[in-house]
Amino acid sequence: MTENNNLNEVEHNEEDLQLDNKKTILSWSFYDWANSAFATTVMAGFFPLFFDGYWATGDANALYILGLSNSIASIIVAILAPFLGAIADRMSGKKKFLFTFAILGILTTGGLNFVAVGLWQYAVVLYILGTIGFSGANIFYDALLPSVASEKKIDYVSSLGFSLGYIGGGLLFVLNVLWYMFPDVFGFADSNVAIKFSFLSVAIWWALFSIPIIIFVKEPKSEEKIPFGKAISEGLKQLADTFRDIKHLKYVGLFLLGYWFYIDGVDTIIRMAVAYGTELGFAGESLIIALLLVQFVAFPGTLLYNLFAKKIGVKKAILVAIIAYGCITLLGVFMSQEWHFYVLAFLIGCFQGGIQALSRSLYSRLIPKAKAAQFYGFFNMLGKFAAVIGPALMGYISLVTGNPRLGILSVLSLFIIGGVILKFVDIEKGEKMAEEF
Repeated sequence: MTENNNLNEVEHNEEDLQLDNKKTILSWSFYDWANSAFATTVMAGFFPLFFDGYWATGDANALYILGLSNSIASIIVAILAPFLGAIADRMSGKKKFLFTFAILGILTTGGLNFVAVGLWQYAVVLYILGTIGFSGANIFYDALLPSVASEKKIDYVSSLGFSLGYIGGGLLFVLNVLWYMFPDVFGFADSNVAIKFSFLSVAIWWALFSIPIIIFVKEPKSEEKIPFGKAISEGLKQLADTFRDIKHLKYVGLFLLGYWFYIDGVDTIIRMAVAYGTELGFAGESLIIALLLVQFVAFPGTLLYNLFAKKIGVKKAILVAIIAYGCITLLGVFMSQEWHFYVLAFLIGCFQGGIQALSRSLYSRLIPKAKAAQFYGFFNMLGKFAAVIGPALMGYISLVTGNPRLGILSVLSLFIIGGVILKFVDIEKGEKMAEEF
């Protein structure tokens, strides 16, 4: 008995030592550097561009198919997220699940390199699986945050992760864009071959820079070891308990509802901006350059926005970002020239990382730390479930009306609803309720 107590004490000491440790923080943050290549090169950049011009070439419904593909992936992740989070809490399995989903994303992203022209069905399946891997791994990446950073540093560490993600994903994207624009210089037969190889480079990048979080970040151990089968049954029970917990932690529920709406708008703009610009007739090169601008503005923008949040408060800073996104959406409806797209890209870069990082760190203050993965399962579930609505709604309205501008206009309502709900979240009371829970 004494030996077990000593062992538990050693494990707790190790966990305390990694809290706010520089190496641990960097190792955790570098996973954002690793997987953001998927978000930039694949999700936001080359997949929508290549899908329309190579795999689904000549298909008038390409925008609708792309939106539907994003929504299908989001539905699957939304269904799995809280269930997996509950199981991971019972098994101390956050890193195992992160690794499993990351491998799924890495392999399927690399597989896009081998899909031939016109085979959009295969491309869609691989893209959906890659998105599931990307989003599923993020559930457990986010859930490790409270075991890496104390409350004093959690806003900074969350922002650091996003900022490193922007610069890391942006650096690879620069190389991918150079391959695309000057294929002969790099030994590619044409730009199509260069883009396909870019998907493979994302897989390699993602795998390589995932190594630090796997090796150097520890996760809190469960008090008892239980087999996978029992973890499933207890995970289901814990999932039901979480619904009851959220009823008692009313500010968690209110925050999640507001987050559900406003992050849908953010995700829709990330995933559909290039497809929207293509529908307006903008050149592919201009759209890709605009995406690069987002990445490199977002790198300092995320860290600066964290400083801004310290001045006015995290909740107010998120509300400012929501209002800014509403204005960006309205400007997007009326843009008619390519330089307009560059201006909007700059503005998005100023707020994108800030709203994501601060939402993640704010949520961590409202939830019981002992149930972090479980509650982050809900956090990601609602974020991804929201992404079911936006891309599909935008694609459907564009298809029915024949006017993509009306499709993007629908996104504005999501920011309005999300901002109004967030206004009623009392952070201080929410933190107190989480501590007493």
